[in-house]
Amino acid sequence: MAGCRGSLCCCCRWCCCCGDRETRTPEELTILGETQEEEDEILPRKDYEKGRKYEAVKWMMVFAIGVCTGLVGLFVDFFARLFTQLKFGVVQASVEECSQKGCLALSLLELLGFNLTFVFFASLLVLIEPVAAGSGIPEIKCYLNGVKVPGIVRLRTLLCKVFGVLFSVAGGLFVGKEGPMIHSGAVVGAGLPQFQSISLRKIQFNFPYFRSDRDKRDFVSAGAAAGVAAAFGAPIGGTLFSLEEGSSFWNQGLTWRVLFCSMSATFTLNFFRSGIQFGSWGSFQLPGLLNFGEFKCSDSDKKCHLWTAMDLGFFIAMGVIGGLLGATFNCLNKRLAKYRMRNVHPKPKLVRVLESLLVTLVTTVVVFVASMVLGECRQVTSAAQVGNDSIPLQVTSEDVNSSIKTFFCPNETYNDMATLFFNPQESAILQLFHQDSTFSPVTLALFFVLYFSLACWTYGISVPSGLFVPSLLCGAAFGRLVANVLKSYIGLGHIYSGTFALIGAAAFLGGVVRMTISLTVILIESTNEITYGLPIMITLMVAKWTGDFFNKGIYDIHVGLRGVPLLEWETEVEMDKLRASDIMEPNLTYVYPHTRIQSLVSILRTTVHHAFPVVTENRGNEREFMKGNQLISNNIKFKKSSILTRAGEQRRRSQSMKSYPSSELRNMCDEHVTSEEPGEKEDLLQQMLERRYTPYPNLYPDQSPSEDWTMEERFRPLTFHGLILRSQLVTLLVRGVCYSESQSSASQPRLSYAEMAEDYPRYPDIHDLDLTLLNPRMIVDVTPYMNPAPFTVSPNTHVSQVFNLFRTMGLRHLPVVNAVGEIVGVITRHNLTHEFLQARLRQHYQTL
Repeated sequence: MAGCRGSLCCCCRWCCCCGDRETRTPEELTILGETQEEEDEILPRKDYEKGRKYEAVKWMMVFAIGVCTGLVGLFVDFFARLFTQLKFGVVQASVEECSQKGCLALSLLELLGFNLTFVFFASLLVLIEPVAAGSGIPEIKCYLNGVKVPGIVRLRTLLCKVFGVLFSVAGGLFVGKEGPMIHSGAVVGAGLPQFQSISLRKIQFNFPYFRSDRDKRDFVSAGAAAGVAAAFGAPIGGTLFSLEEGSSFWNQGLTWRVLFCSMSATFTLNFFRSGIQFGSWGSFQLPGLLNFGEFKCSDSDKKCHLWTAMDLGFFIAMGVIGGLLGATFNCLNKRLAKYRMRNVHPKPKLVRVLESLLVTLVTTVVVFVASMVLGECRQVTSAAQVGNDSIPLQVTSEDVNSSIKTFFCPNETYNDMATLFFNPQESAILQLFHQDSTFSPVTLALFFVLYFSLACWTYGISVPSGLFVPSLLCGAAFGRLVANVLKSYIGLGHIYSGTFALIGAAAFLGGVVRMTISLTVILIESTNEITYGLPIMITLMVAKWTGDFFNKGIYDIHVGLRGVPLLEWETEVEMDKLRASDIMEPNLTYVYPHTRIQSLVSILRTTVHHAFPVVTENRGNEREFMKGNQLISNNIKFKKSSILTRAGEQRRRSQSMKSYPSSELRNMCDEHVTSEEPGEKEDLLQQMLERRYTPYPNLYPDQSPSEDWTMEERFRPLTFHGLILRSQLVTLLVRGVCYSESQSSASQPRLSYAEMAEDYPRYPDIHDLDLTLLNPRMIVDVTPYMNPAPFTVSPNTHVSQVFNLFRTMGLRHLPVVNAVGEIVGVITRHNLTHEFLQARLRQHYQTL
């Protein structure tokens, strides 16, 4: 292997070989299952990562992430509840007074003033950090899938998200705080182990651990799971959510740490919420931000059952309807998102704020008018205690409290529409789950239609917003409506309305987000009722299958609208008709083991690739090509004219770059390099920086890439030696790691792992660096820093095998190497997206 001879040390992820030290073969490394990460494609893992100290620090970090996520949830819940109670207290007092004096318009203006002010602040925070908009789940899903979204896990994003979501919830928008909690937990997981922030540049600690994308991604997985656990009090559901919806790269050790992190978040939030609200520190009465309470039938109703086997048929039907409703919701929201991308986002940012205020205005007017006009006065059961303007309702558990509204209704009655609209959304869900009194079917139908429409319009505006709670509330109204119809019009007296409300919530939420395993466990943990496991699971599966027949889940839709190359769990069966050679990128941008600085700078400034193959020219093969018109190698015929053209171009390219394919070929290259003309003595690097000189010409200057190229035309006689990353090449240039032409490569300075990872995770941009002081004719030896044994595939490998290797091993670049060790292409995430594979499959059918 080039670069590992004599006194030269060759370092890879697993070992450093110096002299006669033992090394592992690529076959052994593959059997061990070592993960090839982007930053790990070059640098070795330090010895401390294998020790007990490293593991102890990692466990301490996941515990700290869980505690901090729980505290973030406590902060959001406390102030959102405070602002909401302040708003409703003032408005309810005004309504009570104005209902007799006839000044309800004043009450409406007060409600508008509160809501518009809160939403205006939330929109301003999104202007500061645009990625704080929405729930953040699509972005975190992309991050855990292996795609870096700029700014998604920054401290500024966390602050804008936390303050923005409490203003959005307090502003009366149909949004939830549970979705943003997942994003907030992920940001905590990404930033806390780094002990540094780009927003606080002056605050830095010398913390040598976890300086890699793999560790960071593991902590983000733990943080996202802790966010789910804090939101719903469901640590197991949070772990499964991170596995099902988030992480592409999972291992057994990570499962245990993520569960521990989720438990820590639930414990922290439960401890402080119970102490603050009930004054009983250590009682652990409120496990999550959203609690469903205890489901049980009334003692006086002997015919009531939570659910029976006969109800499963109704649950399946509700799952089908929930899937249809979810598909409709997703379709409408997708159209709105496209409209915003075309007509709102290109305009000045103030337009986004105005859109948020318009949605708030319409929502507030609809809520107020519907509560005052469309509600019906329903009889209060004896379990409730009547007050003047609100009725505290003690449901089946002392842990759950809510209130019902008596706007314009006589004593012993309540306004069912106002009870749903003039309450926090969590309280409205508890009303639908546990209210013994009946809701009018007309009220439930109107509430469902209004809430469905406004929630669909709201999701996607420029405010931090979640979708879990609006979907649960909308679905709970649908389920309660079904229960009322079955009890009142069909005469099924055994039905428990709370169960149908829960199943309706699960059906609609499953139809929108298309989650199965994790959502089932989350709902079971939230209800503390294991007997609901079977009906919830059946309902979610039916809702998912029905919705998938029409479109994707809401998060996948928004990921697709952003154009992110997200990888699914597996490919379709028909994709196995394609091979790696059909989907790879044949136009390679590569570097030699020993390359001049001027060439490296040109490569980095004129390309956007994140990794480059390290190759040497296979001149032995070139001589074989010239023996006849065709050469049969590995059962592939290569055209002599095509090979000769490219071999000659590579020689000219090597000479124009003044670079050495390898240290052994230095003399051979020097023989072909003609003497420089006096006009070429001008500073080539300065010309290159001004984009007036390109010493790195295109591999094929006389022809453009064609989708119809065959394997023969894609062949290049380039021996593959390894991969090196853009970030590492920039680091080598910044630190001046090079040697002169008259010296040996052994004289080049060597950087340690800590020095190479010092700028992680934000390496310098080549366009922002002043490299004019570097001598462009100096040579950089990249062999000590490249990954000499990355995962590779044969050109004839099935696409399904490529996809599984790419996904399970966490790859970002997969070289395609033929049987003689020559690279013929590279596969990236873009080459494995569903749209790209479908396009290549159509081309495959056209060529048959």
